[in-house]
Amino acid sequence: MKLIGMLDSPYVRRVAVSLQLMGLHFEHHNLSVFRTFKEFSAINPVVKAPTLVCDDGEVLMDSSLILDYAEALAEPARRLMPAQLPERQHALHRIGLALAVCEKSVQIIYEHDLRPREKWHAPWLDRVTTQLHAAARLLDDAVGRHPFAAAHIDQAGVSTAIAWHFVQRTLPEVLPAAAFPALAAWSDQAETLPAFRAAPHGDGLVAAAPGA
Repeated sequence: MKLIGMLDSPYVRRVAVSLQLMGLHFEHHNLSVFRTFKEFSAINPVVKAPTLVCDDGEVLMDSSLILDYAEALAEPARRLMPAQLPERQHALHRIGLALAVCEKSVQIIYEHDLRPREKWHAPWLDRVTTQLHAAARLLDDAVGRHPFAAAHIDQAGVSTAIAWHFVQRTLPEVLPAAAFPALAAWSDQAETLPAFRAAPHGDGLVAAAPGA
């Protein structure tokens, strides 16, 4: 399998970390949807990151869909989604909040980076920022009810840690760490795990994590 996309995307990094935790081998190609648009489009004309090229050449996109496929490939003991209710429901609740943090953060970043400041749409930014704060508050509360356990980190834990780390690398002034202590502590602990260290936020390539 080939994972296409940059690790500065929380969606690409979510897949990269998860595939390693599930023990699934893949090659990482760190193509940018902006700087290497033409090269990316030759692999996936939609130019959407993450893109996963399966072993038979079929292309998958969207991190949640890619991870659903990965769950089917992984050995049962290494799958990251709880199989039974209510644990699966709780995991989906937290994943939804983590993905909302990612989505709203990216919307703010795009507004800031792709438009001149005089063309920023203040009502839109206010709305998205309010949504981002709501998702982070709910996620911080949910994380506070689930103590960190490195040996049993699931997809909710992965997505939570990566969402928080992303927003702290990109918009720390919007979500101050001191205001979300449970999220900050969770992310700090997750970032020490080999699968996270092997796929650090940025423009580098995934390195093989020990035991992956």
